[in-house]
Amino acid sequence: MLLSLGYAGRWFALERQRAREAAGMPAQPRRPGVLDLATGFVANFLDTLGIGSFATTTAIFKLRGCVADERIPGTLNVGHALPTVAQALIFIAVVKVDLVTLLAMIAAAVAGAWCGVGVVSRLPRRAIQIGMGVALLVAAALFVATNLDWLPGGGVALGLSGTRLWFAVAANFLLGALMMLGIGLYAPCLILVSLLGMDPIAAFPIMMGACAFLMPVGGAAFVRSGRYDLRAALGLVLGGIPGVLLAAFVVKSLPVVWLRWLVVVVVLYAATQMLMAARRRPAASGNRAASPRPSP
Repeated sequence: MLLSLGYAGRWFALERQRAREAAGMPAQPRRPGVLDLATGFVANFLDTLGIGSFATTTAIFKLRGCVADERIPGTLNVGHALPTVAQALIFIAVVKVDLVTLLAMIAAAVAGAWCGVGVVSRLPRRAIQIGMGVALLVAAALFVATNLDWLPGGGVALGLSGTRLWFAVAANFLLGALMMLGIGLYAPCLILVSLLGMDPIAAFPIMMGACAFLMPVGGAAFVRSGRYDLRAALGLVLGGIPGVLLAAFVVKSLPVVWLRWLVVVVVLYAATQMLMAARRRPAASGNRAASPRPSP
């Protein structure tokens, strides 16, 4: 909670300073619109039900054309950080998991994010387009595998020890770094703990706890660099937290198989668009400034 408050305060202070420095220059839209709020609500509602938010949000951004490709990783990490903290507080309180396993895997993911964000925040546009295009294809494949019951069923353990714990820690470090590129941690982490014999339900506090700590760390770096879309990120926060609360305390569960098939179609479209854009644009275009976002 203290990390979240510090993150929110730092975000506000940096943007306020940025606004003062830009005084007298043409103002860019900063207040989220209805579609920005709806994006945050839908993505985090589905995230709380276990579908994930990064692939869904990226697909919506591509369909709407509202965020420059090179700003999508930063926008995801900045905007989804606080809704994910809300999820973590809920699931850590209600789902039992071994404390050593939980803390070790969270710490590893945060360390990976800290190492990865410095690289991603400097990547050219084309590299991000290719990375996110591949990530979306992987996400679509995981959704299909989940719906067809191809993924491991898991065991009954609530914690890990010895070699299995060290392997899980190393894997979560890598997943934390990949989060900074916009590759969601949920599905890979769920597969990881299931393969290691843990109860899949125990993955939820690990996944959400890791993201709740690493996303403010990565998000703060993206805010500092300015490589994100403020308006879209605010929409994810302000729309996302009500989506989390509704899913966790009112809806609680849905027949998500058909929702996943719908997400697969949308994500595949977004992946195709992202990779086609990378193919059209020369590598040198990655250093060009992003075009201003149009008003709705």
